[in-house]
Amino acid sequence: MSVPLLPLVAAFALVLAADPATARTKSPEKKPQQEQPAEPAASEPAAAAAPAAAGAANADLPTPQPVAKAAPVPLPGTPGSGPVPPPPPIEAKSWVLMDYTSGQILAESNADLRVAPASITKVMTSYVVSAELAHGKIHLDDKVSISENAWRSGGAGTDGSTSFLQLNSQVPLKDLLYGMIIQSGNDAAIALAEHTAGSEATFAQLMNQYAARLGMNGTSYMDASGLPNPNHYTTARDIALLSRALIHDYPDEYKVYSVKDFEWNGIKQHNRNTLLWRDSTVDGIKTGHTSEAGFCLATSALRGDQRLIAVVMGAPSEKKRADDNQALLNYGFRFFETQKLYPANKALAEPELWKGAAATLPLGVAEDVLITFPRGRYNDLKASLDMPSRLVAPIEKGQKVGSLKVTLDDKVVLERPLVALGDGGEGGFFKRMSDGMWMWFKGDAGPAVSASPNAN
Repeated sequence: MSVPLLPLVAAFALVLAADPATARTKSPEKKPQQEQPAEPAASEPAAAAAPAAAGAANADLPTPQPVAKAAPVPLPGTPGSGPVPPPPPIEAKSWVLMDYTSGQILAESNADLRVAPASITKVMTSYVVSAELAHGKIHLDDKVSISENAWRSGGAGTDGSTSFLQLNSQVPLKDLLYGMIIQSGNDAAIALAEHTAGSEATFAQLMNQYAARLGMNGTSYMDASGLPNPNHYTTARDIALLSRALIHDYPDEYKVYSVKDFEWNGIKQHNRNTLLWRDSTVDGIKTGHTSEAGFCLATSALRGDQRLIAVVMGAPSEKKRADDNQALLNYGFRFFETQKLYPANKALAEPELWKGAAATLPLGVAEDVLITFPRGRYNDLKASLDMPSRLVAPIEKGQKVGSLKVTLDDKVVLERPLVALGDGGEGGFFKRMSDGMWMWFKGDAGPAVSASPNAN
C-alpha cells in the first residue's frame, strides 16, 4: 500500500523545495491564532482586531471608532443615555421619521401603506425637472407655453391650488418651478410636465422610471400634479426616499422649498408649509390635501450637523399635520444621533489570499459607513466582519466577499457589503500548486468566520 504514495510524496517535496516561504506560512499543523491588540493611538481609544473562530460569539468585539465625528463621541466610562421612549402619538394613516445622512428609519407606522399623495406628487415632478435640467435637456430660461390642458385642468377655474397662469401665455421655466413648489400650482406642474416630456402622460412615465431608480417600490404616478386617480399612489417610506434623494442630488433646487412666498401676475401666495414660520430649522418640503388623501406633509429640518426627514400622510387637519411633523422632528433630534463608523476604501481586514500573487487581500466597504443610534449609546455598538474562512484567487476589485454588521443589544442595526479593495490576481504556477496541495491537506475550509474590523 505504501508504494503508490511515493510519487505523491516526491511531488510534494519538490513543491516545498521550490517555494519554502509558502511552506513556512501555510504549514498544515498551524492553528488559527488571535491577533494581539495594536498599540492604541494617543488621540483615540484603542480598538483591537481579534479574529474569532467559526461560530464564536461576538460579545467581546470592540466598539467601532469614528472617523469624521458628526456629533460628540461619548467619553469612556460615561453613563449611557438610558431607555429611548416610544415616538409621540401621531393621528395619521401612515408616517415615517428618517435620518437623512444614514437613510435609517427611526420610527414609522404603516410606512408601506399605499395612500393618495395629493400635491406631494409635485416633489417628484420637481425632481424630474431638476434631473432634466442637469442633463441639459431643458433650461431655466426656457419660455413655456401654457396650454389649454394646463389652464383648464389646473388653472383658476378649478378648486385646486393654482398659480393663476393665463391661457397661451409664455412663462419662464424658473417661474413655473417656483410657482409649483411654493404656491403648489397645479397649472404650473402640468405646464412643466408638457414642456419637459411633450405631454403629461409621457412625463408620468418618466416619473415612474425615476421612482424605480430610487427604490420607490410602492409608488405609481399617473399625473404631475397629484389630482385623484385610483392608479396614482405612493407610501410614506417612498416619500422619505424621494425627499432624501432630492436634497442630496439637487441641493440648489431644494433651496426653493424654503421660500415662504412667491408673487406671479400680481398675485402673492404663501407657502403652505406652516412649519417654515414655526421652526427656523425647517427648510422644506411639501404639503398636500384632497378629500381622499387627507392632510399630508413632508418636512425636513437641519439642526447642527444632523438632518431629519418626517412624512405624515392622511392627518385629520392642517394644524394636526404640522403638529405631528414637528413632534416627530423634535423626537428624532432629541433621542438619536448619527456618526461615521468606517470610511470607504480603507482596509478593515487583510486575510490570507490562497493561490494569489499577493499574500493577503485588503477588504473594506465601498461607501462610508454611517449609522444612526440612540444618543449616548455609541460605546454599546459592536461590529463584526462575516467572511469566508478561506479566500482563493482570483478575486476582482469591488467583488463582494462578505458583510460588515453592526449590532446594538444583540440586534443587527446595520449591514453593508464587505468588498475587495484591490485585485486578488492568481499567483504563478508553483504558488497555485503549493497552495492547492496545502488546501488538499487541510481539507474543507469550513463555515464562514466572524472577526472584528481593524481599528481606525
